[in-house]
Amino acid sequence: QTDEVHEKSPGSLVTVADHEAERLITAALKQAYPDAVVLGEEAFEADPSLMNRYAAAPHAFTVDPVDGTRNFVHGSPDHAVMVAEVRGGETVRAWIWQPEHAVAWTAERGTGTWRNGERVIVEPRAGDELPAGASSMRRIRRQTYPGLAPLRLTWMCCGVDYPRLMEGSVDFIVYNHSWPWDHAPGGLMVTEAGGVIGDMVGDRYSPLSLRPGLIVASDRGTYEAAVRAISPHF
Repeated sequence: QTDEVHEKSPGSLVTVADHEAERLITAALKQAYPDAVVLGEEAFEADPSLMNRYAAAPHAFTVDPVDGTRNFVHGSPDHAVMVAEVRGGETVRAWIWQPEHAVAWTAERGTGTWRNGERVIVEPRAGDELPAGASSMRRIRRQTYPGLAPLRLTWMCCGVDYPRLMEGSVDFIVYNHSWPWDHAPGGLMVTEAGGVIGDMVGDRYSPLSLRPGLIVASDRGTYEAAVRAISPHF
């Protein structure tokens, strides 16, 4: 229904489901961990100072109640619910639930990544193939890069993008924004499964960083090749 969907900024939709899901998840987390800061995407939209409290907190959670809202609104199954736990500035646990695909992804630092209870290991790219990447940014996709295959469009949902990379659909993904609720869950999952996530200057990803430009890759060599080729154009 149109009265349940609003545009919070040009091209960015929010629905009643976003607000209600975030309210329920936040309440459950606060009940279980009353001293933790909960950084929800919609709560940040209402109160940007929440980001500072999150960054300073020894214990925090990120919540993306409906990742891929535009997909959700248009009837695509490619949307997800994402939560990450951050302690001392490091992501320690993460959850992605894809309700339409009935797939639950979980990860814990030091113990691995799991898809519906089965261990996930990212397969390194075959050495004789050009790395195949994806991005939602048109200006990045329309460029050609030496040593890389032409970039395709992402699934427009981090809660689907990261799993697709772990399943081998692409070798790397290029992102502009580094919002914690978008990347803390998948970032832990990819690294625990053997992949790499970092920024455009080669620094390791941090769930506290808001620096634009992230590359997620199936292996170190692919990440470094993508950084070399794409960072001069970013």
